Amino acid sequence: MARFDNKVVLVSGGARGQGAAEARLLVTQGAKVVIGDVLDNQGQALAAELGPAASFVRHDVTSEADWARAVEAAQKLGGLHGLVNNAGIYQPAALMETDDALWQRHIQINQYGCFLGMKAVVPTMERSGGGSIVNISSVAGLKGSPGSFAYAATKWALRGMTKSAAIDLGGRKIRVNSVHPGPIDTDMIAFRTPEQREERMKQVPMHRHRTPEEVAQLVAFLLSDESSYITGAEIAIDGASAA
Repeated sequence: MARFDNKVVLVSGGARGQGAAEARLLVTQGAKVVIGDVLDNQGQALAAELGPAASFVRHDVTSEADWARAVEAAQKLGGLHGLVNNAGIYQPAALMETDDALWQRHIQINQYGCFLGMKAVVPTMERSGGGSIVNISSVAGLKGSPGSFAYAATKWALRGMTKSAAIDLGGRKIRVNSVHPGPIDTDMIAFRTPEQREERMKQVPMHRHRTPEEVAQLVAFLLSDESSYITGAEIAIDGASAA
């Protein structure tokens, strides 16, 4: 029997990068996966690659209606047992460079989107017998992050939201944990020069970036029954960056 037989997981921001790695791993371990994203072409291509165990739904995480459609897509696959709040943005700016538009964009996508997601999945997840929510935060949600004022604010917020939700939802058999990845070389930081990426890597005690697949393995563990008594936890996967 596979790890996620008869389980359905919704992954927001699942069309590429970290979210795609999570979707791929979950399908290989027996899950049915709903891939939510605003990147239609990439999301549809990934769903086609993964076969009948995956479906794509256009999903703006700031839209309650889109969350309802994503949950409905999961119900069609057999319920809802896991949510990965993976969607997010990163646009670097220090405090004095952060204007209202940049601030609000981070709050809406990274924080408000996570709030809407947790709230949207609870009724169906409870009817499915319980489940697990994994909120993707960042090492920037564990320590100060220079030049990333709005981003860091939202990632710290996810940490607190996760703990409060874990308390609120424990009686409903729903676990909630946050994952705090360290630096990675993906499209999200494509704006950095090779020299900037190299300098960033030198700041990591393990002297390398983490991979999307490494984070996906942690996410899968937290979604699985193997972590049945882990909730309200913040788990760093950062090569000791925040140690």
